[in-house]
Amino acid sequence: MQHKRFGVGVASLAVSALFIGACSNAATDSQSSTSSTSAAASASPSAASSDATHNDADVTFAQGMIPHHQQAIEMSDMLLGKQGIDPEVISLANEIKNAQGPEIETMQGWLQEWGAPSSPAPAPTSTAMPGHNMPGHQMPSGDMGDMPGMGGGGHGMMSEADMAALQNAQGAEASRLFLTQMIAHHKGAIMMAQEEIEIGQFPAAVEMARAIVSSQQAEIDTMQGMLDR
Repeated sequence: MQHKRFGVGVASLAVSALFIGACSNAATDSQSSTSSTSAAASASPSAASSDATHNDADVTFAQGMIPHHQQAIEMSDMLLGKQGIDPEVISLANEIKNAQGPEIETMQGWLQEWGAPSSPAPAPTSTAMPGHNMPGHQMPSGDMGDMPGMGGGGHGMMSEADMAALQNAQGAEASRLFLTQMIAHHKGAIMMAQEEIEIGQFPAAVEMARAIVSSQQAEIDTMQGMLDR
């Protein structure tokens, strides 16, 4: 009788061991499956974000805004090196430098990340453009160069003559010329930023463009107020 009970006990233990083992394997398989699913889910956002990184408009924005910002800093440095400048204008020039310097570094980082050159490819000359001699397609006359930002590279960029005029100006004249030129310069930057907002894809670039529109329009209003006094 004792042998029989012992045999039943052993059998029961064996069945229990098999049941526990099966449950353990099932739990392990379930955990493994859950881990795999979690890993796949966590990888998906990264893949999606890398697929929707940037487009040509983002590259154009960075390539154009970098030299645009660099010229604004150059203009500010010119003014800051002079004597007899309105303290409010000096403060504004420093604000422009402090804002646009870091933005230049950020945009240079984007271009490097995208594998894009720092400058756009040279545009074709007018002689290579079809229809350049067609009626109604004449280029504006040279008189446009007399207006700040109209004789440079477009989008409010100053020409060499504009920069020389600022370099040679002194005192109150330099303050007013700086304000006049920078208003035109800022308007060009806003145009470029608005293009990025409309057709850009890279979220950080679009965000920067929105910030440029907001901050530089506020500075335009401030500068115009200084000129109107």
